[in-house]
Amino acid sequence: MSYIERTVNFIDSINDWVGRAISWLLVLMVLNVFFVVVLRYVFGFGAIWMQELYVWSHSIVFLLGAGYTLLHKGHVRIDLIYRTASNKYKSLIDFFGSMFFALPVIYCIFIKSLPMVERSWKVLEKSAEAGGLPGLFLFKTVLLVFSLLFGIQFISLALKNIYNLFYEK
Repeated sequence: MSYIERTVNFIDSINDWVGRAISWLLVLMVLNVFFVVVLRYVFGFGAIWMQELYVWSHSIVFLLGAGYTLLHKGHVRIDLIYRTASNKYKSLIDFFGSMFFALPVIYCIFIKSLPMVERSWKVLEKSAEAGGLPGLFLFKTVLLVFSLLFGIQFISLALKNIYNLFYEK
């Protein structure tokens, strides 16, 4: 197994593991929403922190699940040309899309998020709502983790496409 194949397999295994782990957060999120509804409409008790928890959990699922979704080709694609194209042409489209669109956007997200996350950590930012969740700085850090996981998955995709372009028949 070549170095590139080991690298691709390693990256894929990271995002696969994160995606499977994060899927369990969906179960907890559904339970949380259920309890919010029951507490609010049956017992007349509302907890802002519980409402924030399911909103933030939802964000985490989408952000950390993006690399997993890319790995398993689950993102929406406009495939008017793509669907009928040859494998080499698909690899070419995916490679250039990764290198000249996705990775620069992910880089910008990371660079623009970094100062915000740093400020948040410096003040140990918490929710602006009274009774909200502490630790907003931890949730903001997920933006950086998203950038890394999604970015490395696009690198893995680019490496797979290079292999397909030059070594597959």
